[in-house]
Amino acid sequence: MIYAKLLCVALLWAGTFIVGKYAAPQLPHFTLAALRFWCAFAILGPLLLLVEGRVPRLSWRLLGLTFVVALFGLFAYNLFFLGALERIAAGRTALVVALNPILTALAMALIFRERIAPLRWVGIVLALIGVWIVIAKGEPAMLLRRLGTGELLMLGAAVCWAIYTIASRFVLSAADAPSPLAATAIASLWGALLLSLGMPFEWSAWHAREVAPGVWASILYFGAGGTALAFVWYNQGVRELGPSSASVFNNMVPVFGVLLATLLLDEPLLASMLVGGAIALAGVSLTNSKLAARS
Repeated sequence: MIYAKLLCVALLWAGTFIVGKYAAPQLPHFTLAALRFWCAFAILGPLLLLVEGRVPRLSWRLLGLTFVVALFGLFAYNLFFLGALERIAAGRTALVVALNPILTALAMALIFRERIAPLRWVGIVLALIGVWIVIAKGEPAMLLRRLGTGELLMLGAAVCWAIYTIASRFVLSAADAPSPLAATAIASLWGALLLSLGMPFEWSAWHAREVAPGVWASILYFGAGGTALAFVWYNQGVRELGPSSASVFNNMVPVFGVLLATLLLDEPLLASMLVGGAIALAGVSLTNSKLAARS
């Protein structure tokens, strides 16, 4: 069941690239991201009270860790993410997500001293080559000229996501750990509060009456599907399988993202994206395979 949930998480997150591509140019970034997490908290808060009957009392340590989770995984990640979507194609942005499991595996090795087997190093190199091809649009020698602000922003988002996943492990593995539902609700509140700090600086840049209905629908999808449901299921995966095993399902985000962008946004499907994406996914899969773990 947890594997099916994580597969659905990948599909839900791939959908955020599509709705984000539509909504990001029409609402300022702090406003759009803050509304996403206020929407998520409006769903998760009452659901938490309904399911668990109370709001958990967190120690100062866990409260600080949930703040770190929100700071990197919700606040910084979403600003990088929305900034990238304004500048590059949704499918191309989704493919860079192939770096997430690699960065998580490297972070686990550095922080928890987990040994990286030789085959995993091969997978890491393959994934980096694949992402290199995707970013360079099939011309790796031209990478420095192809690597623009959008790609750099998405790489920053990938780093933030690795930090988020590691911090989530600390939260969910503590002796007094909250449930994945409670952890997601608390992190969503932190994220909404942090992002709301930037909203006053954007008030003059938009007017509610001028926002298209599709943008409000996008915010609802962001909050309900891309956050409330997806983050709870992802946190369940981190708790049950561990960060490295849960993050491997991010491999499917680029696959779903490219397919959805091609079907719904008429974005071109370049041969270099297929080749580079396949190499990156192969590398990430090898990095997290049982064969690599035994080598």
